[in-house]
Amino acid sequence: MKSLKRLLLVIFIVYLLPTFASAGWWAIQDRPGRWSDARWSSAKILPEASASEDAAIYIFSAMTGGLKGAVASHAWIVTKGKGADVYNRYDKVGWGSPIRRNHRPPDAYWYSNPPQLVKVVTGVDAELLIPKVEGAIAAYPYAEPGGYQIFPGPNSNTFVAYVLRTVPELGAVLPPHAVGRDYLPDGEFVHVDTDWRDVHVTLRGLIGVSAGLRSGFEVHFLGLVAGLDFANPGIKVPALGRIGF
Repeated sequence: MKSLKRLLLVIFIVYLLPTFASAGWWAIQDRPGRWSDARWSSAKILPEASASEDAAIYIFSAMTGGLKGAVASHAWIVTKGKGADVYNRYDKVGWGSPIRRNHRPPDAYWYSNPPQLVKVVTGVDAELLIPKVEGAIAAYPYAEPGGYQIFPGPNSNTFVAYVLRTVPELGAVLPPHAVGRDYLPDGEFVHVDTDWRDVHVTLRGLIGVSAGLRSGFEVHFLGLVAGLDFANPGIKVPALGRIGF
């Protein structure tokens, strides 16, 4: 009984307390009440695509809308081929059938929330990785109608996390509030990245652990992530994100 009480106390302190705090702060902010009232224009983070000849890959994440925005973000992928004068943006959303391509500006606000850059790869590295990224996007197993479930997944973050695991050379991990990122396709229980730098163990994205050189050490509970980041020293706090040292 004491062990159970201690476990519940740990869950409350580590997972629920930050979530309640984030929800409280979120509730007192002035935010758009409807999708049509939200801002979806460019946040002016990226330069004009024609400004550089270099290839580039960008991973973006922004808090989403409504009450779920207190604890959850939405991620997407942007690529630009060498010499290209346009960006290509890829999202998986809850409406429509395929992976969306260029349905928003590449660095757009999401439900009025400014996007954050999770990862940037440029130059020769990006040039070599873009075909792999596009191959992973094409192979995503939940791209058809009905292939979206907001919780526990597969959702927008499941899509981006799948690409990141399939192309580990990108060296990126989605933030702790990317709910759905730990949902593994086809009911997979254990996944080891092809470069052996990360291992993921999960029960349908609800309860699990990730560990390795990229992920550090993470414990997942009901889509919420807590852990330690060793590559870029910091702590991963549910709903709040990564706090660097």
